[in-house]
Amino acid sequence: MPIERRSIQGLRPLFGRLGFCLCLCLIAVPVLAEPPPRTPDNPKPAEGDVVIDLPNASQLVFRRLAVPGPGFWGDQQRVIQIGDATGGIFEGLQRTQISGSFPNADGTGWEILLAKYELTRGQYIAVMGLERLLAVSADPEDQKIPTLDGRAKREALMRPLASVSHQDIQDFIRTLNQWLFDPAHPEHAAKLPKYDGVPGFIRLPTEEELEYATRGGQPALEAGTFDDRLPFDAARIDEYAWHLGNAKHQLRPIGLRQPNDLGLYDLIGNAQEMTTGVFRPEIWQGKPGGVAVRGGSVSTPPADLRSSLRAELDVYAWKPDEGRIEERRSYNTGVRLAIGSNVVLTTAQRKALEDEYLAYRNETRRAMPVGRTLDNLVAQASVQLGTVDPIIERLMAENPSLREPLQTVQVYMDRARDRLELAQRESARSLAQDAARNGVNLSVYLSRLERLAATLESARKLAELSTRYQDQVEAVERSIREIETAAREQLQGYRDKIAKLGEYEPDYIAHAFAALGERELPVRERAVMELLAVHVEEFAEQRRADPERWMEEFRARFKDFQDQSH
Repeated sequence: MPIERRSIQGLRPLFGRLGFCLCLCLIAVPVLAEPPPRTPDNPKPAEGDVVIDLPNASQLVFRRLAVPGPGFWGDQQRVIQIGDATGGIFEGLQRTQISGSFPNADGTGWEILLAKYELTRGQYIAVMGLERLLAVSADPEDQKIPTLDGRAKREALMRPLASVSHQDIQDFIRTLNQWLFDPAHPEHAAKLPKYDGVPGFIRLPTEEELEYATRGGQPALEAGTFDDRLPFDAARIDEYAWHLGNAKHQLRPIGLRQPNDLGLYDLIGNAQEMTTGVFRPEIWQGKPGGVAVRGGSVSTPPADLRSSLRAELDVYAWKPDEGRIEERRSYNTGVRLAIGSNVVLTTAQRKALEDEYLAYRNETRRAMPVGRTLDNLVAQASVQLGTVDPIIERLMAENPSLREPLQTVQVYMDRARDRLELAQRESARSLAQDAARNGVNLSVYLSRLERLAATLESARKLAELSTRYQDQVEAVERSIREIETAAREQLQGYRDKIAKLGEYEPDYIAHAFAALGERELPVRERAVMELLAVHVEEFAEQRRADPERWMEEFRARFKDFQDQSH
C-alpha cells in the first residue's frame, strides 16, 4: 500500500583531542536495552538495535557507530586511512576525517547511524507499494511476487532491493522522509535520533562512512586491525559474505551470513551499495562520473573482495547497440540507508561553531588532511616557503629599487629552508633510532621468552614428580605473562614510530638509515635495523602496518639468537 493511503628502494640492501562540546540540548538516540522481536525486517535482532517504524508495520533497523574523539570540528583520532595500495586503480591510499551525525547518549562523543541490513524489497513495498516496485524493477523475479505465498514470498521480500534506478532510490528516500515528517502524524518521527532537539532524516551513506563501518570502526582502530585488507580472516569469507563463489550472481535474503563486529550484515558481498556521492577516481579528486558503489556483490570473485572495494555505477548508461542512453538498473546493486542531520540548525548554534573554529583551525586542523599540504607540518612549512620565491622574483622585476632588500629577504628564506631541511632529516633519523630501540627491546624480550619457555617445560616435568615445584611453575608462568605484556608494548611503540617515519619523503627515510648505519652497531641492533628497513619500506608503499606479521618475523629472526651484549 502506498504511503498516501496509509617508494623507498635501496633500504633492504643497506641493512639486509581537540575536546569540544556545544551547549546543546541533546536528546539521545533511542536504544533498545534488550534485543527487539525477530521480524522479516530484523531477522537477527541484537542489543543496541535502533528501530525506526515504517508504514504497514514494517521497520528499518540501524546500528550506532561510535566516532573517536568528543570534538565537533575534529579530533586527531578521527583521521583514518582508507583505500588499499594493493587494490584497484581507484583505491589509492588517502587520509580523511570520519565524523558522526549525532551526539551520543551522554553528549561526550558522536555517532554514525547506519542501517543494519541492506534495504529489502519488502521495505520498499511498505513505503512505495507493490505496484510501484513492479513498475520500476527490471528484475523478472519481482513480477512473480504477487503469485507467491508462504516461505517463498517471505524470502523474496527479504532479498535486497536491486534492479531499480538511482532515481528510484531517491524517490523512495524522499517519500519515506515525507511520511516520517507528516505534520498530521508526529508519532512517525518519534523514534528518530535528534540533534539539538531536531530529528534526523533518511539518506544514503557517504563512501567514508561505509568504508569506516566495513573496516570495523572505532573498535578496529583501537585493536590495530582497521588497515587490514578484510575485517575477518580470508579463510572464513564464506561465513561473512555472499560472493560469486557461493552465490553465483543470485542475491540472498538479509541476515544469513555473520555480522561484522559492529553488528552490520552484508557490508561485503550480496548487493553492492550506492553511496550519496558521485564517483571520482580518488574519492576526493578526479573527474566526476556516476555514483560510487561499495562492498562488492554476488558477482565479485572472493579473492577480489576487500574493505576498500569501490566501483562506478553508470547512472545513465550508454547502450552502444541501440545508440541511446538509459537509466541503469543493475541486478546486483542495492542500497544501505543512513540517518543524517544538518550541520547548522540554529543561529545560536552557528555562533558556537564559529567561536570554536578558531581554536580548531590553529591546533587540530593543521594536523588533519584538510589542513595539510604534505605529510607533516615541517614539510608543509617548507612548501609554503617555496611559494614565496616567484613572488619575490616578480617584485624585483617590477621594482628595481627594491632588488637589494628583496635579495636580503631571499637570503633569510633560503636559510630558513635549509634549517627546515635539516629538521626533517633529523626528525626522520630520530624516529628511525627510536623505532630501532623499540625493536631491540622487543627482540630481547622474545629471547627471554624463548628461554623461559624451556625453563617452564622443565619446571612442569619436575612438578609432575613433586608438588613442591608447583610454585616454580607459577613463578615462571607469571614472568612469561609480564614479559609478553612488555613485548606487546614495545611492538606498539615500534609500530607507531614506523607509521610516523613512513610519512616522510623517501629521501629523508633513506638518509635516516644511512646516518644510523655509519656507526658500528652491535649484532642484535644490526639485525633489528635490517628488519626495520624492510618494515618501513612496506609501510611507506602500502600505508598499512602489519604488527602481527612483524612480531612473527622478529620471533623467527631472533630464535636461538646469541648476543654477548645481552
